[in-house]
Amino acid sequence: MRAGPLSGRAFRRFFLGRSLSLVGDAVVPAALALALLRATGSVSSLALVLGCAMVPKLLLLPVGGVVADRLNARTVAVATDLVRCGMQLLVGLQLLGDDPSIGLIAAAEVVGGAASAFATPALSPLVSATVGAEHRQRANSLLGTAGSVARLGGPALAGLLIWSVGPGWAFILDAGTFAASAALLLGVRIAHAPLPKRSFRADLMAGWAEVRSRDWYWTSLIAHGIWNLTAAVFMVLGPAIAVRSLGGEGSWVAVLQSGSIGVLVGALLAGRCRVRRPVAAGNLAAGLYALPLAALAASAPAPVVIGAYGVAMAGLGFLGPVWETTVQNTIPEHALARVMSYDWLMSLGAMPVGYLLAPLAAKAWGSTTTLTASALLVGGACVATLAVPGVRRFVVAAEERRTEPAPGARETEPADVRAT
Repeated sequence: MRAGPLSGRAFRRFFLGRSLSLVGDAVVPAALALALLRATGSVSSLALVLGCAMVPKLLLLPVGGVVADRLNARTVAVATDLVRCGMQLLVGLQLLGDDPSIGLIAAAEVVGGAASAFATPALSPLVSATVGAEHRQRANSLLGTAGSVARLGGPALAGLLIWSVGPGWAFILDAGTFAASAALLLGVRIAHAPLPKRSFRADLMAGWAEVRSRDWYWTSLIAHGIWNLTAAVFMVLGPAIAVRSLGGEGSWVAVLQSGSIGVLVGALLAGRCRVRRPVAAGNLAAGLYALPLAALAASAPAPVVIGAYGVAMAGLGFLGPVWETTVQNTIPEHALARVMSYDWLMSLGAMPVGYLLAPLAAKAWGSTTTLTASALLVGGACVATLAVPGVRRFVVAAEERRTEPAPGARETEPADVRAT
């Protein structure tokens, strides 16, 4: 019988907690938007609260990477789960009242965003510590699948809560999922080798040196950042074009649903497929995002745009587990959180740039030119990584790509090791 990552108790607990929190997080965006519009009638209030969550996360991600490498990743994950539980509970209680305070909700989002900056870099070390190298791609595929399912079902669950008991309960549900995640992680013990005592700046620079020393890594990060920038362009210009030329609001909803299904299909494919050149394959899959951009620019019919977006997001769903596994199996464990913090910083930081530039570029040159340029940019950037020697030469050995132990071999559970 094939033994997979869920056969290990530690990963099972981590996976269950992560899946629960993903469901809660998938419910919150719709609930937050409708709750604030109900309370204030102002889009500015929503933008303020969203910014309050994103800005501290971007600023503190490198700090979170250092802390997660210095401390046990499980300890960081439990602490941040509890902080975010408290903040979501506070927001939920505010929204259940008759006169919610926008200032208090914004402050809670600041604290929650800061906690997320510490939690996000700890995720990859938790996977690395709870799953052996031969099962990590399947583990990352499972996590990607859970995220896709949550994104598919989250809006429907949010709608059910909003219209039955009110949006505040969506945040209370999210608080409950963070509490459950923390409780599950408390039962996980992982090994941790403390970093040598040195300055914070030295730890920060050592993490950056790990990124800079690998040409396949930093060049791929540039391509991934461009992906996020052009994705923001699509999200800004796409709705208006869909409403105007593709049949109305329903067509845009269909585009988004196609993307959610595509991510799910890509994540499932990554769990079953072992590629010899994962960095090159992942970057080429990311380059598929040029398809929906080009389809919109060419005024293609709605079914073509919907299908193109599904294919593009399947590429993203495939890239995620393949990239995570490659990084986890290559970067030294003592630096993994710091390296991932730079990875997330590049990806998340590029999206606000795209949100800002998209309307300016469309006003100056038109939507067609902006979308065409974006398609060429993301496709060209992803394909261009193949010119980098490290990307071309990054090959996974045959024994590393095996997913089953040798006949008669006994599975071990590396995560159930007491922390040192």
